[in-house]
Amino acid sequence: MANRRRRKPKYWTEGGIDIPFLAMVIALVVIGLLMMFSASYSYCVHYFGDGLYYFKRQLVFVIIGVGVMLWVSRFDYEQWKLWAYPLLILTYILLILVLVVNRGEDFKRWLPLGPLTFQPSEIAKFSLVLFLAMHEARHYKGIINQTPYIGPNGRINARTNLVSLGIYGALIFSMCLLVYEENHVSGTILLFLLGLLMIYLAGYSNKGFAIAVALVVLAAIIVVSNPDILPGHAQQRIEVWHHPDKDPKGTRWQTNHGLYAIGSGGFFGVGIGNSHMKQLYVSEPQNDFIFTIVTEELGFLGAVLILILFGLLVWRGFFIGVHAKDQFGGLLAMGLISQVGIQTVLNVDVVTEVLPNTGISLPFFSYGGTSLLMLLFEMGIILSVSRKAHIKKPQTQRREKS
Repeated sequence: MANRRRRKPKYWTEGGIDIPFLAMVIALVVIGLLMMFSASYSYCVHYFGDGLYYFKRQLVFVIIGVGVMLWVSRFDYEQWKLWAYPLLILTYILLILVLVVNRGEDFKRWLPLGPLTFQPSEIAKFSLVLFLAMHEARHYKGIINQTPYIGPNGRINARTNLVSLGIYGALIFSMCLLVYEENHVSGTILLFLLGLLMIYLAGYSNKGFAIAVALVVLAAIIVVSNPDILPGHAQQRIEVWHHPDKDPKGTRWQTNHGLYAIGSGGFFGVGIGNSHMKQLYVSEPQNDFIFTIVTEELGFLGAVLILILFGLLVWRGFFIGVHAKDQFGGLLAMGLISQVGIQTVLNVDVVTEVLPNTGISLPFFSYGGTSLLMLLFEMGIILSVSRKAHIKKPQTQRREKS
């Protein structure tokens, strides 16, 4: 008995992590930290008298976040099923609480957490993906067969294809409505697209999904054509998007100078640290418009390479999801990495003025400690899924040779 190996608790998992995915995450974190430092230096000197003000804070969150990611990667992702309902309830409580705490303010997005603040919408993205992955995996047969799902006890589950779709629609709509009430239009759009994609990944018919996408496009056209239904700040941004020559020193200031930065970068860029537009022309260049400074300093070539790296990360996340051990792990991995893909596309579309300025951050690059922590936590879950996925890893290959 004494010679027996101690069993590890069931919530820890074995197996090697996916090295390519981990390497790409670390690469984006390092490049993002370097570019955030470069983009924020002049702003920090002007407003704080310390060019390293944001860099030092972001570095702390990077170190903690990478540690959290590696720790979470050891945690068995299947245990997260138990947290789907409690976390969903907590999310609704926080989304309501942020509206109450910030009553009377224009923007109601943040809750205090000691010396820090955090956005409940960050937790909402994770809890939405987690709940949908858990529920869709549990009722997968009923969804793809469009018939009632018969459980292991032989009883027919009432959640048929249509009923489950109604549940998911109500969940996504209610969560988006609460985030919209925060005057957080970009967060609302991201949550909605994330929920829509999760429904598609669940296995619903392509015809039904095509109809849903057509309705979304129609709704977007109606909103853009009638901006009066949006909050005041969103109306102004759509108005100046329609009329680029309107209010160049006001609402369009950041957009115009962001475009100047992108254009002045040329093919090879002006060099890291040599941006002219970060000299207080692009307001808060370390946040939503950081990609404009990246393009100015690294040029078109550097910007494309970074976008390719993002694309490869999303592809690898889907690869892990497709080869996951079970339906839940696959949906969870693909849902979490989709958030990175959607957010990156929206950010680049906004700074290049393909879309109106909605204020959405660039993953791994934009300044924000709590959002970076949450993002690395989610990447850790994908790495946890990769441990059990049917993917050849260096560790497995060594065992086969021995």
